[in-house]
Amino acid sequence: MANVPAPLTKAMDAVRGFSLAQRTIALIGVAVLVLGIIALAAFMSQPKLTPLYTGLAPEDAAGIVEQLKTDSIPYELTGGGGTILVPEANVYESRLKAASAGLPSAGTSGYSLLDDMGVTSSEFQQSITYKRALEGELATTIQAMDGINLASVKLAIPEETVFVDSKTDPTASIFVETKPNAALGSDQVQSIVHLTSAAVDGLKAENVSVVDSTGKLLSAAGVGVTGGAEKQTTDYETRVAGVIQAMLDRVVGPGNATVAVAADLSLESAERTEESFTNPEGNPALTESSKEEEYEGTGGAGAGVLGPDNIAVPGGNGGEGTFTSTDSQRTNAVNKVTENRLIPSGTLNRQSVSVALDSAATQELNIADITEMVGTAAGIDEARNDTVSVSVVPFNADGAAAAQQALDAAAAAELAARNAELQKNLIIGGVIGLALVLLTVYALYIRRNKQNREPVDLGEFRDFAPLPPAPAPVVHPETTAITKVPLPEPVAALVTPQHIKRDELSALAASDPAKMADYLRTVMDDRKVQ
Repeated sequence: MANVPAPLTKAMDAVRGFSLAQRTIALIGVAVLVLGIIALAAFMSQPKLTPLYTGLAPEDAAGIVEQLKTDSIPYELTGGGGTILVPEANVYESRLKAASAGLPSAGTSGYSLLDDMGVTSSEFQQSITYKRALEGELATTIQAMDGINLASVKLAIPEETVFVDSKTDPTASIFVETKPNAALGSDQVQSIVHLTSAAVDGLKAENVSVVDSTGKLLSAAGVGVTGGAEKQTTDYETRVAGVIQAMLDRVVGPGNATVAVAADLSLESAERTEESFTNPEGNPALTESSKEEEYEGTGGAGAGVLGPDNIAVPGGNGGEGTFTSTDSQRTNAVNKVTENRLIPSGTLNRQSVSVALDSAATQELNIADITEMVGTAAGIDEARNDTVSVSVVPFNADGAAAAQQALDAAAAAELAARNAELQKNLIIGGVIGLALVLLTVYALYIRRNKQNREPVDLGEFRDFAPLPPAPAPVVHPETTAITKVPLPEPVAALVTPQHIKRDELSALAASDPAKMADYLRTVMDDRKVQ
């Protein structure tokens, strides 16, 4: 124990002096500290994982995982098995090995299909391979969008031929599988539709259908991104009712008006071709020709001369005659306009708007002005037989009062829950703080009592002979010779030290404090010398 450092010795002595409760708390603290250090070391020793591939097909993920197992590379599967995470230091090496093994195979469905075509491929095979390559490239691009786990694109591209007059437009159908807890918004669906339509020559956005993995139609061919006719009707009614309601809330106040809109939308889509012909300005001629013929001859004997009232008079002499014939042909210019119109479904056939106003809030309002404002805001067209109705009726306030009470109760319940949670946290914090304070006070109390109860080791006191009395004062020190001054008697030799009991020590301190102080100084000096 001679080589043990002094701080460690003091710490061991302090631990030996702990009570059972203090030792238990100390052991728990040491265990928590050790476990925290072990957890921190384990967390820091783990390598940082980075995505190796995302959105993998099951067969590709299985092949890549098998390769990682062979190479003894740690990995982690997330995203339903479609994402593989590996340590950051092994990302590029693993990708190169996977590429050399032809993985992932799903990535070779794009334009890389054209690399395997030979010079002996038929025209039909070339067209089919090109369509497959285009579908693969579009699917890969759509899969890169946020929230999409898998995508499949099918194109219907009609064959071009010169033996038919009409031409069929190409169409596309897209299947998308979203990631867990993800949903595609209208903006994303519109992006998918326009991305596909722009990538295929002649493909229109309204001819693209998008369906998700739950079977929900996100975009219908001939309708567009807005969905079916029923959804279009609901959206239109909601939009018009919202515009009118916002206007009436500013006029009569919130809660004093209600609006209902009923719209009749066409469920059919059609294509219409019109041709119109008009005369150009100035009526110019495209082609113009004129032919003139002249005849000469002698009249016969029976020929007469026309007299008055266009009656032939006989007896006229025959003579020479001439005849001229003129033939003119002219082709006028005509303007011809051919118009092809695609009429999508969702065309508004008729709508009716009904507005109810609270009589208590419309005492100073002109109902005719309100009706006109509502008709203008809704786009009422009398030629389309649209109708608008504004009625002033007393509103039933029981529902509003009940709703307000429900809102107040919900707000009070929420406030009470927050206060209860706050009180719970405060109580827990107070209990923890009080426990810490009590433990601290208890530890200080135990330490102080231990210091007070611990016997003071005063060591061995030496019993010395009492000092001789001081010499008598000199009457005239200035006239006394040095040789005549009496010298003090020498101090007796130190007596062999003896152990003094506690009661004797107490009696000595009570009877002669000065002597007790001398003993203490002597003992301390002796210890220093030793």
